[in-house]
Amino acid sequence: MKFPRHALAVAAVLAATAVPAAAQLKAEVIHWWTSGGESAAAKTLAEAYKAQGGQWVDTAIALGEQARSVAINRIAGGNPPTAAQFNTTQQFRDIVEQGLLNNVDDVAKRDGWDKFLPETVLQAIRVNGHYYAAPVNIHNMSWFWFSKAAFKKAGIAEEPKSFDELFAALDKLKAAGLVPLAHGGQPWQDGIVFTATLAHYGGRDLYLKVFRDRDPKAIMGEDFKKVLLAFKRLQSYTDKGSPGRNWNDATAMLINGRAGVQIMGDWAKGEFAQAKQEAGKDYGCSFGFGPNAPYIVQGDVMVFPKTSKPDQIKAQQLLASVITQPATQVAFSQKKGSIPIRTDVDVSKLDICAQMGVAAMKDKARQLGNGEIYITPDQNGALQDVLTSYWNRNIPVEKVQKDVLSALK
Repeated sequence: MKFPRHALAVAAVLAATAVPAAAQLKAEVIHWWTSGGESAAAKTLAEAYKAQGGQWVDTAIALGEQARSVAINRIAGGNPPTAAQFNTTQQFRDIVEQGLLNNVDDVAKRDGWDKFLPETVLQAIRVNGHYYAAPVNIHNMSWFWFSKAAFKKAGIAEEPKSFDELFAALDKLKAAGLVPLAHGGQPWQDGIVFTATLAHYGGRDLYLKVFRDRDPKAIMGEDFKKVLLAFKRLQSYTDKGSPGRNWNDATAMLINGRAGVQIMGDWAKGEFAQAKQEAGKDYGCSFGFGPNAPYIVQGDVMVFPKTSKPDQIKAQQLLASVITQPATQVAFSQKKGSIPIRTDVDVSKLDICAQMGVAAMKDKARQLGNGEIYITPDQNGALQDVLTSYWNRNIPVEKVQKDVLSALK
């Protein structure tokens, strides 16, 4: 069969300008990175994916709980995204067990994930020998952030090096007419303050007895009672505007010098960066107190909903590979405030807080999984309910101990 000459010419033009097959790989990604710093970080992933031939289709949904709910409903309803953000926890274990996710074993084995991922991360993403998520970063959920301007106004010469010094600093901030503790009164944020108090006031051993072992004797013991009382004491340093406040609005209170301290994950650094503030100059940071303070490992992952479409499987595998590459890891962490999942990357461009975290992660004895690695989402939800009730109401501490024990059964 002969084609008209003009048709052959058109075909030649189309062939010359055809988009490479990889560039046609579209990946719709559901995530909850919606604050200024988070959006800037997400953009680095989209750009890296595009540079290697993919097209990132952004579906950003505020609040983690809401974004995960949308993702799960779409997966169950037969209209899945290409990828969806979850935390490095048991949050996605149910949809793995229901057969609703594709694994990315080929990428993990080819790129050698076992060689550079921390064991706590591997435990979360590897289920029954298969890799069901690509780790994006490592967060520590319990950093202490200090406003240099607020500390100066309150006459605080040195940043706290213990919980006793922290309470002393909060008292001075209060006396100076500042908000001592900038806090967003939402259950997940209450949980972060509790986690920080348990790990750094109660200590590593008690932390594991409560979260990992759910040890009744430890939970009903005097040491855990002291942790709960310290947690409740922190609430007394918050302001009346705290209930319902978003975390980034609390960070803004440190940025403008209105508040002195925030206990929040290292994603808060993304907000400082957006405001052109510099670690060590405009704000201080500490992930714990003392030379052996534990580093609590949390983070974000991308999971890949079940599909049999070849182009979507390729898009998923490309995304899993791009996310975990060294250059992507550094670029993302610079914007997000996290640290890379890899130890074989150049971190010289990261801020001093991130470099502190990287150094701590090199000591496996200091690595501690976040609570949600050890407990199910249902247990975590029940625990958050108990903690938020205690945070906001006058409840006898002995009752709270019993309620925590019941929540973690």
